[in-house]
Amino acid sequence: MTVTIPDATALDAADALAPMRDRFVAAEDEGIVYLDGNSLGRPPRAVADRLAQFVSEDWGTRLIRGWDEGWFASPLAVGDRIADAVLGAAPGQTIVADSTTVSLYKLIRAALAARPDRSRIVIDRANFPTDRYVVQGIAAETGAQIDWIDPDPATGVSVDDVHAVLGPDTAVVVLSHIAYRSGYIADIPRITAAAHAAGALVVWDLCHSVGAVPLELDAWGVDYATGCTYKYLNGGPGSPAFLYVRAEHIGSAVQPIQGWMGVRDSFLMGPDYEPAAGIRRFVSGTPPVLAMVPLTVSLELIGEVGIQAIREKSVALTEYAIALFDEILAPLGVTLSSPRDPAVRGGHITIDHPAFPALIAPLWERGVIPDFRPPTGIRLGMSPLSTSFAEVRRAIVAIAEELTAATSRSDR
Repeated sequence: MTVTIPDATALDAADALAPMRDRFVAAEDEGIVYLDGNSLGRPPRAVADRLAQFVSEDWGTRLIRGWDEGWFASPLAVGDRIADAVLGAAPGQTIVADSTTVSLYKLIRAALAARPDRSRIVIDRANFPTDRYVVQGIAAETGAQIDWIDPDPATGVSVDDVHAVLGPDTAVVVLSHIAYRSGYIADIPRITAAAHAAGALVVWDLCHSVGAVPLELDAWGVDYATGCTYKYLNGGPGSPAFLYVRAEHIGSAVQPIQGWMGVRDSFLMGPDYEPAAGIRRFVSGTPPVLAMVPLTVSLELIGEVGIQAIREKSVALTEYAIALFDEILAPLGVTLSSPRDPAVRGGHITIDHPAFPALIAPLWERGVIPDFRPPTGIRLGMSPLSTSFAEVRRAIVAIAEELTAATSRSDR
């Protein structure tokens, strides 16, 4: 199968971020085509040395003294670095700790506590399962009621969708900035403003946008936000989440998981819980210091090129993928389930076909690694710092070849 328009080689040659691919492990391995960076990013090469240095020096020689020499402050210090590099947020509002699930729980409970005269939570049925499950658990725990949005899969959650369910008893709206399946970008500024006009607060899940699209949390008036660090921030499997709380909310915030690392004086070992004055109050237990080390490497890479250049490359990659889809996959009956307008499309696209559930295994066997989202979606996640245009081309050609072979077998 030959693809000549557009040309991947020319696109890679003109790509200003192409040299960054060499900064990642196996990024140029011709045996692997990796389009699952929106589930797990590739490791930066420098991580191995940085971890080894941490073990031999920070941990190995400083030992318990490390807590006084920086570890205790690391959730806030690394949080501020994330805020500066990719969140559009001033210092003192972001921590790194826990998982996205735990962070969502903390933030939603904090939002409910901040609106004690209200008891309704808004969320959409297309949201990531964790978000929905956490909301359902909190509703069962607190007696809060859930108002469900059923968004159009082609457009995602709109401002009108949110307006339709807001009411005088709405306490908090819980939404994802980028839909995990379609890649649709929700309008954070307008949705947040609509919720505020109704007296409600908003918790934003940024898992699929942080590190891929520019964010301006402070300027947009965002109340609370969280997201993982193992996708476009390349923190590694199970790397800790970040959690953002707008400065004006911190002083009165009540978070539900009270731990010794979030108090005014952790080493006083006092008899009663006294929350820290700042964002530290959202820290609960001992922070994952070792797991934050890879994040520092990735944030340095992002800082070198800037989030705007990353977004421009991301748009170019998804535009190229859609052009190849139109040329190669659409004639085979494959459906594009992501927006064509790059202004409302994140860093991945999803394509659907009834035969796709059976194609993932053979694709992985030949070294082509996208991921699958039920019922029939192959999701192509392209990481601007480590994905080449040639990889995108090879992946789509491989999908077409496997689909043609599967169709041929079924016709026999």
